[in-house]
Amino acid sequence: MKITFLMCLFSLFLSLILSTISMTISKKTMLDKEKLSPYECGFNPFSSSRIPFSLRFFLISIIFLIFDVEIALLLPIPFILLAKLSIFTFSLFMLILLFGLFHEWNEGALEWAN
Repeated sequence: MKITFLMCLFSLFLSLILSTISMTISKKTMLDKEKLSPYECGFNPFSSSRIPFSLRFFLISIIFLIFDVEIALLLPIPFILLAKLSIFTFSLFMLILLFGLFHEWNEGALEWAN
């Protein structure tokens, strides 16, 4: 117990010392307007590079990930189980997918235009 505590204390002090040394000898850069602006071949930016991201793209990608993970994890189950149970399990899996699809459809997450 004592050796574990000493090792944790040593690693804490070592990381603090190394962090302090690296911050001390690192090259300090001044943040100015030119370094923070986007580079577009030497020209002034034509438009703002900070355009808002459409929430619809995010929602569609999340829905895709949910259904993709659901298919990847649940689809092999009917094929692993016995043949009689396989048809029931596969139909149950399809019902779960269809229920999720109808739920997303009713919530309006699949409609692009408002």
